[in-house]
Amino acid sequence: MSPVAIAAVETSSIAQGVVTADAMMKQAEVELLEASVLSPGRYWIVVGGEVATVRASHKRGVEVAADTLLDQLLIPQLDAGVLRALRGLAGGGEDESVGLLETLTAASAIVAADAAAKAAAITLRDLRLANGIGGKGVVVLSGALPDVQAAVASGRVEAERRGLLARAVVVPRMDARLRARIL
Repeated sequence: MSPVAIAAVETSSIAQGVVTADAMMKQAEVELLEASVLSPGRYWIVVGGEVATVRASHKRGVEVAADTLLDQLLIPQLDAGVLRALRGLAGGGEDESVGLLETLTAASAIVAADAAAKAAAITLRDLRLANGIGGKGVVVLSGALPDVQAAVASGRVEAERRGLLARAVVVPRMDARLRARIL
């Protein structure tokens, strides 16, 4: 069963990230979804579970991260497509259009992906976080052109609200050769 809620804390220090992860796990009974080093020299903790316990763990993580906090998120009702995309389970598709949201942090990519998925009937195809892309996050989604436009617009608003949008684009009728590589 997928968690109802997720929270994440992203730190600028690997050492403080490990201390933060420990504090988050000790604070409440949550599932540790991820705890790992991100490039360039960041640490990333993602927990899931029931809303109240995830909220308590998140609050503690933000407190312990202190001045190393780069970004954070708390999503009480995560769209199921976000975890599928993170786990590489979305698969390819023949949808009309492709949208991409590029953010400056991993946490902001997840927030943008969740907003996009809730805004329109699209499929989250991929969610790449930090490693190998300079600490950024990239959301790839597909669907009918009007849905992709609405989803990208919603994800863009969330990333801009956080001051962490790098770029948001929609590619109508993507070339099939490129689609095979991206989706």
